[in-house]
Amino acid sequence: MIVITGATGALNGATVDHLLDRHPAVDIAVCVRDPARARHFADRGVQVRRGDYADPASLPAAFDGADQLLLVSSNDPGADAVSLHRAAIDAADQVGVGRVLYTSHQGAAPDSPFAPARVHAATEQLLAESGVPWTALRNGFYAHSLGWLTGPWTETGRITVPADGPVSWTAREDAAEAAAIILDSDGEYEGPTTLTAPDAPTFTDIAALASDLTGRSIAVEVIDPQEWVAARVAGGQPEFVARFTLGMFQAAEQGFFAGTDPLLGTLLGRAPRTARQALTEAAAH
Repeated sequence: MIVITGATGALNGATVDHLLDRHPAVDIAVCVRDPARARHFADRGVQVRRGDYADPASLPAAFDGADQLLLVSSNDPGADAVSLHRAAIDAADQVGVGRVLYTSHQGAAPDSPFAPARVHAATEQLLAESGVPWTALRNGFYAHSLGWLTGPWTETGRITVPADGPVSWTAREDAAEAAAIILDSDGEYEGPTTLTAPDAPTFTDIAALASDLTGRSIAVEVIDPQEWVAARVAGGQPEFVARFTLGMFQAAEQGFFAGTDPLLGTLLGRAPRTARQALTEAAAH
């Protein structure tokens, strides 16, 4: 039995879809906070179980019988994500889950300026200490984020950032498909497993791509981080969101997202989607 958490989200929901191409529905269960939102999986024969990291008592039954358990990382900005992940790992250990796979991030590190990267590093440490076999799917930074990180460049002709650095922009769709393939390998991948696109362009490179795509001259402008935050806040963004996003740019500048790995393409049996494709999609919306 493969149990997937967060299946009503885009990442793990797509992983379930790929698993259904490979396995009978009776071999798959999804664990969600609101079972009504997973009706489309129930209609396909997938077992839907209620489970919520914030309600630890709900987790043992939700994880019971799992040979493999895919844990999605918490995206609740107001929660103590590490504590939530600890509750899930403890429940997995309690019911004897065969292997825990966790949706981590390429830049997982305790000293990253990007807050989620610190959460991922702490969660991987919990997994390492749990005694349960584990795999951390260290996905590259999701390429669809380019749509909002680059701002309204199609209108202004300029990409304004508070710092610049290389990022292995990786399609979430590719990461979801790779997760299904790794689940299908039944334990072949152990510990941190990096899944990235083959290249890591900087925002300067992204501006050059945008210029090539549009036939216009798109410039990149690196401004003072505090000036960038102030501009975001003046535009109506909550300050905590602006500072959260600032951490991503600073992590890129420090090289936390620079590494690339051929494994994703090997698993997919094709070239992963590129930053150019993601930028093309972002420009179309």
